[in-house]
Amino acid sequence: MKWIGRRQSDNVEDRRGMSSGGKTIVGGGIIGIIILLLNVFGGENGQMLAPILEQMNQGQSAPTEQRELSVEEKKLAEFPKTVFADTEDIWGQIFSENNMTYKNPGMVLFTGAVETACGGASSASGPFYCPGDQKVYMDLDFFNELQTKFGAKGGDFAVAYVIAHEVGHHVQNLLGTSNKMREMQGGKSETEANKLSVALELQADFYAGVWAKYNQENLDIDDIDEALSAAQAVGDDAIQSKMQGHIVPESFTHGTSEQRKFWFMKGYKTGDIKQGDTFAGLE
Repeated sequence: MKWIGRRQSDNVEDRRGMSSGGKTIVGGGIIGIIILLLNVFGGENGQMLAPILEQMNQGQSAPTEQRELSVEEKKLAEFPKTVFADTEDIWGQIFSENNMTYKNPGMVLFTGAVETACGGASSASGPFYCPGDQKVYMDLDFFNELQTKFGAKGGDFAVAYVIAHEVGHHVQNLLGTSNKMREMQGGKSETEANKLSVALELQADFYAGVWAKYNQENLDIDDIDEALSAAQAVGDDAIQSKMQGHIVPESFTHGTSEQRKFWFMKGYKTGDIKQGDTFAGLE
């Protein structure tokens, strides 16, 4: 991706040199384990539910410490800040084209653990969006894991795809889709509720594709392949196969690798936010 020397977002908070104070997300006993699983596998729903359980958790308080970031660490932040600036510009344009006003989210870079309006989270949860404070949270070490553990290709656009996906959840929050989905989950079985969660995640992939379409002038020839490789790596079937040796479709919350690639490419090919009704195909 062509990004060096371009505008960087002012809406990025870098907490990588700061230890997380207050209760940790993973304390002793079964409650801590449940909270961690909600964050890792529960998507946005897990981020909303985890704080409720966290009140029951007996995590230990820790003093907040801060250290100076190295030159290399500061430089590492330049790319996500540039990508985030692109999401601000492009979604501002798309909303304007549809007679709406876009509100920029924030982004927090962290290491290890972080406190959010949706509760505490560890780096094990991967990048996520918290609707409570309208911020995207990212531990940049996640992208090394994406390559080494899950086989995604290297390349900066894998990072861009993940950021764009999380910003897609912000778009859903602004449009009211997230709240509507949670209302639809009320009274549903776990399997049916999971299908709605999958639809929400696939739509975020679609929005990431729309963003890439609008950002074509800054893309390199291999960027879309890098995004598809990342989508392949984070499919529920790919993760479950890698982590437990078999898949359980009823437990999927994000969609299969093929679904995630399909919806990203549909967004990229159409560039039309009206073509992203992932809920219409639910059985």
